[in-house]
Amino acid sequence: MVIDLEAKIREIEEHRALLDQLIQALKPQEKQEKIQRLQAETLKEDFWTRPTEAKEIQQEISRLNDSCHSLARLEAAYEDLLVLCEMVEEEPEQQLIQELVKSETLWLKQLGELEMETYFTDPMDTKEAILTLHAGAGGTEACDWVSMLFRMYQRWAEQHELSLKIYDSVDGEEAGYKSISFGVNGDYAYGRLKHEMGVHRLVRISPFDSSGRRHTSFASLEVLPQLDKDIQIDINPDDLRIDYYRSSGAGGQHVNKTSSAVRITHIPTNTVAACQNERSQIQNREAAMQLLKSKLYSLAKAKQLEHIEDLKGEQKDIAWGNQIRSYVFCPYTLVKDTRTGYQTSDIDAVMDGDIDPFILAMLIKASKEAEH
Repeated sequence: MVIDLEAKIREIEEHRALLDQLIQALKPQEKQEKIQRLQAETLKEDFWTRPTEAKEIQQEISRLNDSCHSLARLEAAYEDLLVLCEMVEEEPEQQLIQELVKSETLWLKQLGELEMETYFTDPMDTKEAILTLHAGAGGTEACDWVSMLFRMYQRWAEQHELSLKIYDSVDGEEAGYKSISFGVNGDYAYGRLKHEMGVHRLVRISPFDSSGRRHTSFASLEVLPQLDKDIQIDINPDDLRIDYYRSSGAGGQHVNKTSSAVRITHIPTNTVAACQNERSQIQNREAAMQLLKSKLYSLAKAKQLEHIEDLKGEQKDIAWGNQIRSYVFCPYTLVKDTRTGYQTSDIDAVMDGDIDPFILAMLIKASKEAEH
């Protein structure tokens, strides 16, 4: 491997300018002062008598600490990169060059992750994200596409050390899922994923077509924030239809012998929430009710906005012309976001969860649109 060392140093210094901007935007000194104030709150005698507030304070301290530590690590890593450059200049061995390239790639990835934090301004951005994938046009292909997208978000969550929990799923007749609902929990889960909402389009040679023809399939993704349990939403019990049925997902013999799965329908809005993967009917009902509250809260909030799609997403057909992103496996490889224009030919990396560049591009676009 041969590199232009002077060009590499200029490139690293240019990215250092972005780090300086992030330090200015994220204000680590102010965060340290806030951490001290919040820690003082935890020492008060009545702190644990307010469990909801105590939990929020602890989570805020954790987020602030993580942000400050990330900035410190990036500054230290920048200095290490400069030292590596000096070592390569003195002794341009392949091992050192490879280490420099690898370290810079990791540093840039971490820099991009930290840049996202500057765009999380909505209080809901810190919440758990509730994602629901639905198969659209394409039959069995579309159901398989839903399972591929679910795996993509699952891998993404693993890479970011975020927990993922399946609430409900409906299997496809031959493969994949007709629909699957799951939660992603961790720092800024909703803030990161909220712009993934929309129709995702797949183009590939179908493994279910013996003639080897190219197929186009669609799946829609809805993303909502999970509400805290202490947020009160009044729902008239007469407006609810509650159905109990046997679970179809993983869980051993128990799920096949008892009607433990729960589906709750809010009749006036035809909003449905279901859960089948908890251990008991009571737990499934509680989880389904919490999901329903999140959906109704989002709908109620959206009605106060100029455009309902600002939170819930514009209701479109899950078919051609409405996609936010296209994933092309054949006759060439390309993943392109139709909203930002960001694209990559490394489709394998994307399907393995490398979607941060798409997320960041959309956060930047949304931030610029909000300024106008």
